[in-house]
Parts: sequence; C-alpha cells; structure tokens
Amino acid sequence: MALSPLIELNDGHRIPQIGLGTWPLDDREVADAVVQAVEAGYRHIDTAVKYGNEAGVGDGIRRSGLSREEVFVTTKLDGDFQGDDRAVAGLEGSLKRLKMDYVDLLLIHWPLPRRGEFVSTWKTFERLQADGKARSIGVSNFTPSHLEQLMWATDVVPAVNQIQLNPSVTRSADCAYHEHHGIVTESYSPLGAHSGLLSAPVLGRIAGKHGKTESQVVLRWHVQQGLVAIPKSANPQRMKENIDVFGFTLDEEDLTAIDTLDEGPEAGINSDVQGH
Repeated sequence: MALSPLIELNDGHRIPQIGLGTWPLDDREVADAVVQAVEAGYRHIDTAVKYGNEAGVGDGIRRSGLSREEVFVTTKLDGDFQGDDRAVAGLEGSLKRLKMDYVDLLLIHWPLPRRGEFVSTWKTFERLQADGKARSIGVSNFTPSHLEQLMWATDVVPAVNQIQLNPSVTRSADCAYHEHHGIVTESYSPLGAHSGLLSAPVLGRIAGKHGKTESQVVLRWHVQQGLVAIPKSANPQRMKENIDVFGFTLDEEDLTAIDTLDEGPEAGINSDVQGH
C-alpha cells in the first residue's frame, strides 16, 4: 500500500500530495470509493457542496475504520454561500452532512468576480478558521488578479488554490505567483478529463520507458512540479495505480517532451466568466 508524501501549508498544517477527487460520484458510489481508496493508501478526500456527495464521503470515511484525524478532508462552498455571513451556514451544512466537527481545508469554489463578494466571503472564512471549524482555508479557480484583491483587503493568505491543471493546461504563471506568495497549487482534472490528453503519443512512449501507465506518468509530472493532485476514480485498480507514483522519476528528457503538450496560457477554464 502506497502512502502519499505530505506537503506543508503556509499555516503549518500538512496536505497529502495525492488525493481522491469525487465529482461526479453520488453518495452511494462515493462511500464505496472512499473505502477502497483508503485501502489503497489514500488519506486525502476532496468533495464540495455542489457535488452533492458530502454525506457519502463522511460515510465512507467512517466505514474505512480510520480515525477522523487520519484523513484530510476538503470541501468547497459555491456561490450560494458568498456574501454577508452565508459561509457560516454553508459550512455548518457541510459538517452536518459529513458528520464531522471540522474540515481540514475549506475552499471558496469559484471567485465569481462580477458579484464582487469573494473578499467578504474570505473574511468569514477567516473567522471559521479561527473558530476551528476549518483547519486551513483556501480558494479554487482564482487567478493572480483575484488573489491580489483578496490579499490586499484581508489578513490570511490562502493556503491552497485549487485550479484546473495538467500537462496541456500548465498555468505556469499562476504557479509561479502561488509559489512567490506561499500558496500551494492543487490540480483538479490532473489527468485532463475528457481532453484526450492520455492518448498523446509522447505519454505512451514515456510510459513504456518506465514500465508505467500514461496516468502514472502524468501524476508523476504533478508530483515533480510540487503540486497536489486529486485524480478522480471509482475503479480500485486505477486508484492503486494513481497513488503508486513515488517509486520512479521522470528525467529531463521526459519533462522536456511533456512540455510540448502545453496548449498555452489561454487553455482551460476562464474563471473571470465561468463558475457557479
């Protein structure tokens, strides 16, 4: 059983570098997936209010036999909980569904900049962290511009920014900004879901060279970039493969070849206009 290394956050807490993504599994599916993931060595589970599966995540963790302290749990509050103090009720609802007293990481799911409420929402997040309801707080789908606004007006630098990121959507400028400010970059859709990324011939060649799968090559690329990655799978064998990426290293030739897959800074989601 492989266990993921831990990355230290700017608040002193630590996050497992490989976690289990859970969208779009329902409560029943996700509970079974979490049990199987724990058996494979996962100690980091990612969910969100919008996914509609927080109850199943909590059920799966309890069924796994691990104590609460052994599992890093992330959830996210969407636009329904932005502005005023709506995040207070939002997190209380999440904790009730999870049947937990706290989450390890609470994220603003989308900035929704046209609404102009993410700064006030973050101030509520700061209080939730101070109250112990969220050990770490962060954001998702934020650009450097959004982060600048946030950090200018508030006191706590986000611990994490979870963004769409993979070898075809590298967001190198965003990652450099995060590193400069001590923010951990977390990749969702790390395998390029529905994009055809894994069928790229260059990944097939590198996989053959190392005796690994294309997915393992891509996740190893994330690991060597210092990223946290949350691949989604409900397949026990794939879960095992996805976390078994710490026994080999991509060399410079491999990394240079993977660089050719980058589709540029305009690739991927534009969170100035997208989100919920």
